[in-house]
Amino acid sequence: MSHKPTLYIEQSGVIPYRLRDGNIEVLLITSISSKRWIIPKGLVEPGMTPQDSAAKEAWEEAGVIGKVLPTLMGTYEYRKWGGICRVEVFLMRVETVLEDWLEAQYRKREWFSVEEAMDCVREVELKDILKLCVQYS
Repeated sequence: MSHKPTLYIEQSGVIPYRLRDGNIEVLLITSISSKRWIIPKGLVEPGMTPQDSAAKEAWEEAGVIGKVLPTLMGTYEYRKWGGICRVEVFLMRVETVLEDWLEAQYRKREWFSVEEAMDCVREVELKDILKLCVQYS
């Protein structure tokens, strides 16, 4: 019996955050197809670092611009395109929230407390990464 090798797709994403009244808030967006809450993420672009690529995704998908912190917060995996997407997750301190952005007509975005965000996302590993955000408040 032969097994087809698993296709791994490298992605990077950010958890956009801000401080509001001394508490950290994180920005989640909806996926285009299922409308569930996710973080901005995408394929790591050729010639770009995972952090720079993730910042580009945050601009396109969530309409936010900011400083991506260099530390890898963690990774999570999910199934898509007949393979497994492996997402490296970084934090991004939001400096600018755009009124209009590239994917505004396809996605909603909303600020959540870390606890609320953990309840909204589906992937267990992403919940664990979100839990680490509390130390940045």
